[in-house]
Amino acid sequence: MSSEFDPVSLDLEENDPKKPNLLSVLVDILETLLLSVVLFFLINALSARIKIDGSSMEPNLHHGEFLIVSKVNYRIGEPERGDVVVFDFPRNITQEYIKRIIGLPGEQIRVEGGRVYVNGILLTEPYLIMEPRYEGEWVVPENTLFVLGDNRNNSSDSHTWGIVPMENVIGEALLIYWPPSSWGLINDTQPVLASE
Repeated sequence: MSSEFDPVSLDLEENDPKKPNLLSVLVDILETLLLSVVLFFLINALSARIKIDGSSMEPNLHHGEFLIVSKVNYRIGEPERGDVVVFDFPRNITQEYIKRIIGLPGEQIRVEGGRVYVNGILLTEPYLIMEPRYEGEWVVPENTLFVLGDNRNNSSDSHTWGIVPMENVIGEALLIYWPPSSWGLINDTQPVLASE
């Protein structure tokens, strides 16, 4: 017996793309949605996005700018002088503030004659355009930070209401992402103690 077959029809069947069925389309959609949800929660666990409200960080950060804040930097490392941090305001934790770290745990901060001193050593701050017109002395307890706004004379900060407990710190502000004309890293200029 000989079997006959049509080579043309075989070629057409092999080259005919398989039509997706409804089940495979639904599985693809479900996988995409699941991946999106996982990415959303992962991104929110590692970072936050905030909007600057007010002028306390001018001339470096401006009202209306949007920032990316790292929530993990202080889980794997320690805060450093000059870091710009976002934290829950100690007197009302429903409000978020953004300021620059000036004093670390165990340090003595003194503001006198328009200058900031850390443990008696002058702090050089190239990012400021106006010297503070107030004076005072503070000791930074363990597990706290002393923070000041860059717009020193128009900032509600540690010089008026005190220190920030580390548990209030949300994270370190890293990047301006909106508006596009302001894109850039935030901590590109650091303060320096005169003895360094």
